[in-house]
Amino acid sequence: MNSLPEILASIHARIPRYWGQGAVANYIPALAQVNPRQFGMAVALLDGSVHTVGDAHVPFSLQSITKLFTFVLALRSEGDALWQRVGREPSGAAFNSIVQLETESGIPRNPFINAGALVITDILTTRYAHLDYALLGLLRRLSDAPDLHWNPQVAKSERETAHRNMAMAYFMKSHGNFHNEPELVLDNYCRQCATEMSCAQLARASIFLANGGQDLTHSGTPGERLLQPEAARRVNALMLTCGAYDAAGDFAYRIGLPIKTGVGGGMVATVPGVGSIAVWSPELDAKGNSVAARAALEMLVDATGWGTKGL
Repeated sequence: MNSLPEILASIHARIPRYWGQGAVANYIPALAQVNPRQFGMAVALLDGSVHTVGDAHVPFSLQSITKLFTFVLALRSEGDALWQRVGREPSGAAFNSIVQLETESGIPRNPFINAGALVITDILTTRYAHLDYALLGLLRRLSDAPDLHWNPQVAKSERETAHRNMAMAYFMKSHGNFHNEPELVLDNYCRQCATEMSCAQLARASIFLANGGQDLTHSGTPGERLLQPEAARRVNALMLTCGAYDAAGDFAYRIGLPIKTGVGGGMVATVPGVGSIAVWSPELDAKGNSVAARAALEMLVDATGWGTKGL
């Protein structure tokens, strides 16, 4: 098998064939201005090394990838009580669908669809006076990048177009599954989604999920424990079944790794016992997932066999 740097270089060389097969997330005006033909990929391994290619050091808008980290914050603080307010099942519906809330009494199917992430943000809004700083603090520690920030222009753009999310928040409040004022939670949610990181930083920040819930230093020695091993395994399981919205089944079939995607064009995947992968390319398919990032992950697991590692 070729070395990992050779595999990444080969993937990078094949990416231009995917240009033009998708479109940027133009329903968020600030994201519509992003240059669509960019591609970055980073792989952080448990020995502390990080391998990168392309635009892997260019910051991009995490969007729904932040739902993974807010979910971890909520799981740490709430434990199993979290599941009284949000489910653990795939939705089979678009990430911003409101339909299931009507038939399921305001309980979202999982933490990674918008409705579920809003409930998670509501929980954290109760717990933290400044949720944006709590999330940034976690991400800065995990990525060893003290200058991480959220983009105020992107947050403002999202907040001004968040009508469907606001409708979901009020609907869940009518069912008693929302404790704070929806306007406050939406402010926090939009700042959360506007967080920016590079692929290299994101791969480092998520490596704890490949290491039984424990972060690693750059030298590969044990760092902060975020989750117990059982909880980390369950987070990975939810990523596998729910992390790519209504394309989660196809992602599991084609790639076979726990994944969380975002409409900024990013994806993060974990290979338990091996490492973490972050990929970014802004052009999205009809379900809101990056066309080139998805292809790159599939090429990577085909070349390495990592998709057979399971959970």
